[in-house]
Order: sequence, then C-alpha cells, then structure tokens
Amino acid sequence: MVATAEALEMSPDQRAELESMAKSHTLAHRQVRQAQALLLASNGVANEEIARRSGASTKTVRRWRTRFAAEGIGGVSRIRPGRGRPPEIPDETIEAIVNDTLHTLPEDGSTHWSTRTLGDRFGVGKDTVARIWRRSEERRVGKECRSRWSPYH
Repeated sequence: MVATAEALEMSPDQRAELESMAKSHTLAHRQVRQAQALLLASNGVANEEIARRSGASTKTVRRWRTRFAAEGIGGVSRIRPGRGRPPEIPDETIEAIVNDTLHTLPEDGSTHWSTRTLGDRFGVGKDTVARIWRRSEERRVGKECRSRWSPYH
C-alpha cells in the first residue's frame, strides 16, 4: 500500500491568496494550475489524484508541495534559473540597437529610426526592435530625452 502525503499546512492568509490565484483569469496558467493543486494538497487529497486532476506528474506535485512548504506563496509558479527558452539575441546586439537609436540617425536622411529600418540594419525583426525599445525605455525613464525614441512622443 502506498503511503499518502499529509495535508499541506498553510495559514488562512496563504489559503486566501491561493484561492484568489486559483480563480484568476489574468495570471499565467502555470500559476493558476499550481495554486489549484496546492489547495487540493491542503485538503488532504493524494499526490497521485492531484497530478491526475492538474495534468502534472506526481514528481511535479511533490516538488510544488516542497517548494510551498519552504518558500510559501513566493515559491508558487517560480521557474528555476536556466529553465525556459534562452535568449537568441546577444547582449551586444541589444546594446548596439539602443545606442544607435539614441545617438545616430538613419542614412536615408530620416529624423529618427523606425523599428523596420533599425531591424533591417541589425538583421532582426521589427517586433524584436520594439521589445528592445520598450525594455530599454523602462530602464531609462527620466535619463534621456524621449524625442528620439519614437515619432509619436
């Protein structure tokens, strides 16, 4: 006979936070699914049954329980470093795109760079340039004049 895990202990505040996460329509699916699984664990449901209901492996359910016991709410939906898709654009290219945006003008006589012209210059897509601009702008708010960032400012 397989021993079942004990009910996962949590405070009323933690339970309320997990219930809110489990009902969310805006959080990442991974986070909602993990919150639902942890709530089942707190109700004494067996790991195998939690795995079946959540579509995860029993090993994953055990990992979620262990992480929650150690880190609380902060450990929910956290992805270990090194997991996920690695960045495909080197940091040097990102820095060069930001530098050219701020300190150079296009050779065609335009007054500012567009995402397409800068993307063509560096061999990346327009959406990639837009993401780099957005992230860089978030870091430099108040440091540079925004008039060169976009024709719409």
